[in-house]
Amino acid sequence: MRPVRIFTALTALLLATTGFAPVAATAATGSPVRPITTCGDLVRGYPLPGAATHVTSAAVIAATATDPEYCGVQGYVDPAVHFELRLPTKTYAGRYLQYGCGGFCGIVNPPPFADCDLPHGGDVAVAATDDGHVGKTPAVVDDGSWGANDQAARDDFEFRGPHVVARASKAIIQAFYGSPPRKSYFTGCSDGGREGLLLAQRYPADFDGIVAGAPAGYWSPLLEFQAWLARVNNAADGSPILTAAKLPALHSAVLAACDRLDGLADGQLEDPRACRFDPATLTCHGPDTPSCLTPAQVAATRRIYSPPTDGHGTLLYPGGEQRGSELSWAGWIIPTPETGGVAFARSLADNYLRYLGYPIGAPASTVDTFVFTRREFDRLTPVGVRYNAMSLDLSAFRQRGGKLVLWHGWADEAIPPASTLDYYQRLTHGRGQDWARLFMVPSLYHCGGGTTLTEFDPLKQLVAWVERGTAPTVATATGRDAAGNVTRTRPVYPYPQRAVYDGTGSVDDAANFRPAPPLAPVRDVVDWAGNGLYAIPGPVAR
Repeated sequence: MRPVRIFTALTALLLATTGFAPVAATAATGSPVRPITTCGDLVRGYPLPGAATHVTSAAVIAATATDPEYCGVQGYVDPAVHFELRLPTKTYAGRYLQYGCGGFCGIVNPPPFADCDLPHGGDVAVAATDDGHVGKTPAVVDDGSWGANDQAARDDFEFRGPHVVARASKAIIQAFYGSPPRKSYFTGCSDGGREGLLLAQRYPADFDGIVAGAPAGYWSPLLEFQAWLARVNNAADGSPILTAAKLPALHSAVLAACDRLDGLADGQLEDPRACRFDPATLTCHGPDTPSCLTPAQVAATRRIYSPPTDGHGTLLYPGGEQRGSELSWAGWIIPTPETGGVAFARSLADNYLRYLGYPIGAPASTVDTFVFTRREFDRLTPVGVRYNAMSLDLSAFRQRGGKLVLWHGWADEAIPPASTLDYYQRLTHGRGQDWARLFMVPSLYHCGGGTTLTEFDPLKQLVAWVERGTAPTVATATGRDAAGNVTRTRPVYPYPQRAVYDGTGSVDDAANFRPAPPLAPVRDVVDWAGNGLYAIPGPVAR
């Protein structure tokens, strides 16, 4: 395992956002907009219908080496959707950027400033929210106990929080600068990606452009998949069958078998679905050592690679873990000291099944008692559709000029990329769109980290698309080592295009690659138990 992959399951869920990369200034943003009132005057109520807003504090924060001077606003939308909004006092240029949350949220992550490459920095007003509740466990974002008996808190997390915070932020921006934002953007990963899709589907007027990374849009089935991951690697005594010590050898064997399938031996799989590696090739024929797998570990690994099914073979989720993602299983599927001896998949699934997945007062379940049947899948659906962001009707968002950029890491341990691929083909019918793009990033883990590529952020491409009409044709993924040094750059082209080495120069330099069509026709739609969920739009805040 490369040192850059220090356990990031919790970190990815806490952040669940990516950095804002530069994009050239345009006439759409113009010169900096100065405030028309003082920062302190923002402390008051904003009687928005259905979203009564209260600013509890507002103070000017001095500029630092990285941030501009800004008015730091904190407040909440009734009943308890807390948010933080940062308003540049000297450099604001008309953009609003809202960040999504991760996991079950429950914490307001201070929103980082974004540089849109204007002559000054910090030109964007930025905001984040806790989605209406405070997490109580040490990890915060895996706690669901807050929703056991509180339907209002559930509503806020399921579908209301990000929307009402967008309304509140825009009202405060209007009060501070004298006009609403000229352009509004949303970016998030994991649950933040779900929020992005949900906003495009249910609140199409909120944002001009949305980035949805590794979206947890298939929410209820995804939490069932997390229970599957916990169960298939659980021995009778509760210990993990496949241990973290076996992952380096397993990953190395996958690369040995499949790295060259894309025509280049570069330590990553361009499309891991082409890999047919069978973990049985690592079966121990002598003592049990870190370099081999016991028969039980072979069986567990095969099931981790596979989607959950019922007794009749019906898929309960569109896919399983991808080959090439093995090093990321430590912490997510396999307990580690960094996760307090509890795998994150188990914690998330158990909290969902105990507190959030069924109607309040209905019989609940746990990871250890859950039954993988179509009946139980259907029993989770009434509440699940409130969270799910699976609607294929984005016509209102598209017709008002909205732009959507989806992205997903091929080695994502938390949300298998099969769901995003399935959704994108159903949405676009496998044809290029003038309003939606998907980028698939080789070797990238959940929202960040990876073996060769560790960072990806298409937000600057989205801004250029919205403001200049320049559809994204490429975005660059970056790999860094533990010291932060860049070790690889690689172009990522809109799916289903792939990056092909041009035969000269370093394979770690993005300049030495070109786009190429897929090797086979795209067939990403999966026949599974959720086929009927795409037509259910879900509730909206009134």
